[in-house]
Amino acid sequence: MRPKWMSKGVLQISFSAFFADVGYQTVQAIFPIYLVLTLSSNAFYFGLANAIAFGGGALFAYCAGLLGNRYSRKWLAVLGSAFILLMPLVGLTVNPIIAITLFATGWWARNFRIPPRRSMLADMSRKENMGKVFGFLHALDIGGGMISVAILLAFLAIGTGQHTILIITAIPLAISVFLLLITKDVRRRQGGMPIKNEESANTRIGKSAYRGIIIATALYGFSYYSLGFPILTIAKSSNILLGVGSYGVYLGVSALIGYFIGSRKRLNKIKALGYLGYMLSGIGTAVLAVGYATGSGFGVYYLGVALMGFGLGVVETMEPTIISLMRSIVRVDTGMGALQGSRSFGLFFANLIMGLLYLVSPSYSYLYAAIVSLAAGALVLIAGRSFKA
Repeated sequence: MRPKWMSKGVLQISFSAFFADVGYQTVQAIFPIYLVLTLSSNAFYFGLANAIAFGGGALFAYCAGLLGNRYSRKWLAVLGSAFILLMPLVGLTVNPIIAITLFATGWWARNFRIPPRRSMLADMSRKENMGKVFGFLHALDIGGGMISVAILLAFLAIGTGQHTILIITAIPLAISVFLLLITKDVRRRQGGMPIKNEESANTRIGKSAYRGIIIATALYGFSYYSLGFPILTIAKSSNILLGVGSYGVYLGVSALIGYFIGSRKRLNKIKALGYLGYMLSGIGTAVLAVGYATGSGFGVYYLGVALMGFGLGVVETMEPTIISLMRSIVRVDTGMGALQGSRSFGLFFANLIMGLLYLVSPSYSYLYAAIVSLAAGALVLIAGRSFKA
């Protein structure tokens, strides 16, 4: 018998995320190898591809949050999920520009469907269960990505062509769309602006904390580079299978931690986000920098990737949970859109900077990301110190 918080809607949305990740995470894992090693582009163009994808995704995510206040969140999520199906079409082209365009457009669609999907979950769930629900979503979301890596490794091991692998990813993406189609959207009465002339000190504190968290999220985005960079580093220093395998470690740790951390009711969510999310991600990236500078084996790289996965699990669970708990300060649709949009804004610059620094030395790129991630952790701890979450 499933727990009460695990409603039919929660299961449908979470498994939709699971199948979506089985599809597009396979594309994301093989894309740097396909673009750089197969199509003979360089690491800067991979960084540019991610900058275009994530930067444009900021606008799409923010717009989806605003549209969710007025229109059906279910159909917004379905629309975004349907256009992710552009990503598998990368396998039909050998032109790097077209490949980047298809990848970026599919990623914009992926960002567009995140705010309405999270808002639907928030309205299906009780306040005390928010952490569990978003932890469960993240576990299935990233768990799907981990399975995608296992499938990808199996295909590569038996010699399946990269073009074929990319096209096959359309199957789980179509299943993801179907699951959203049969999900019922339950809209709870939203919080909003406080009653005129009755804005309390707690509301002002909450608004200040909200703005600080959104800014910290954007700053963290400046450090949140595509894991394609470590995949390339490990693939070049060892082999392609070990490079792709690191993605499985990253996603696997993230999925387990997301579910575990979401179940901790007494955990201070602001401190968890700052220390265990942003700062631990920075430490993991610093390990990658040291590993490359010292010529260490793949074991050191895998340690860094595992620490980053731990941080991601905390971030992806705590960020939407905190925004959901700020319902009386900001409309949940707007908050989710701002959350995803601010992250993607930072990601635009992060991947451009990473691509440029990577050409000089991978160590420099990883060191840059580590410093920014640690700074984001410090900022969220300062901004949210007065907010009880």
